[in-house]
Amino acid sequence: MTDEAAHYTKIGRAFAEHGVVSHNAGEYGRGEIHTNTIEGYFSIFKRGMKGTYQHCAKKHLHRYLAEFDFRYNHRVANGYNDADRAERVLKGIVGKRLTYRTPDPEVSAHG
Repeated sequence: MTDEAAHYTKIGRAFAEHGVVSHNAGEYGRGEIHTNTIEGYFSIFKRGMKGTYQHCAKKHLHRYLAEFDFRYNHRVANGYNDADRAERVLKGIVGKRLTYRTPDPEVSAHG
């Protein structure tokens, strides 16, 4: 589901269905066709990027999007509170280590 912007026409062909609402004609929803979900997600994403991070390198965009996916899917409106989110985060880090490069064995061995 998208609005009437022309750049969505080609993308819409890749899907079995492509519902369109015409914001220019004052239409913001027609039955199950609306853009409210994605607009809500982008609202959370934009607030976080402008207010908290202010910059995102292209090579790390997938990491930022993963964080905001988590935030959106585990928000209060979906029945999660701070304790629930914290528990989910801690379960998700078990056995994982974030590194940007392979440690040099010489440096690791000598401190």
